[in-house]
Amino acid sequence: MKLKALAHDGVLRTAINTGNRALVQGDANTLAGISPALARRLADEIGATMMPVVYPGAGRVFADAQQDKWDVGFLAIDPQRARSVAFTRPYLTIEATYAVRADSDFHDVDDVDRSGVQVLTSAGSAYDMHLTFSLQHARLQRSGTPPESFAAFRDGQCDAVAGVRASLAEVFEDDPAIRILPGVLTSVRQAMVLPDPQAPLIAALDDFVARAIGDGFVASIMAETGCD
Repeated sequence: MKLKALAHDGVLRTAINTGNRALVQGDANTLAGISPALARRLADEIGATMMPVVYPGAGRVFADAQQDKWDVGFLAIDPQRARSVAFTRPYLTIEATYAVRADSDFHDVDDVDRSGVQVLTSAGSAYDMHLTFSLQHARLQRSGTPPESFAAFRDGQCDAVAGVRASLAEVFEDDPAIRILPGVLTSVRQAMVLPDPQAPLIAALDDFVARAIGDGFVASIMAETGCD
């Protein structure tokens, strides 16, 4: 199988972003979710051991793409990132939205883009890239990984914080001082990636993703984790 060449000495170094709770649940010792599941399936198919290289945010995964830190990863499809990595077809599309103060007058994502409003985002995330180009009136601020940006928001920074809906729900759903807005800030297409924009194996990896979608593997994992 062509994809065996991705592994080094029988080890497949896989970048796992624990900051996106729609894709990864647990921590470095108990990784669950669709990203780890796809990584394990790939490793099993090529007869390798999956070694997770854990990151707290997508921005840091991307930053290490040219540093020989990982062999295969998972990132949101973005034209800017495509200059440094190669993407498969998306295996999943997830939603990003905002969390806001419960007593604010924001009722939908479109309400947030106003003059005088400060929006917090995780640096380098797919929704950071979207907001950089889409916000017309509100001011954008960045704060590290998704968990760091959520903590900064809870501590009083900014009027709204952007994030993947599943991640926002995990952190804020039981907090009466914070609401998660309905509506979709942006739909984020998630793909497997190789750390080379001209990677010759990307077509074979794309075929792997197509099979995982076609045989119901992705759907079954998403149902098991309650994120479907």
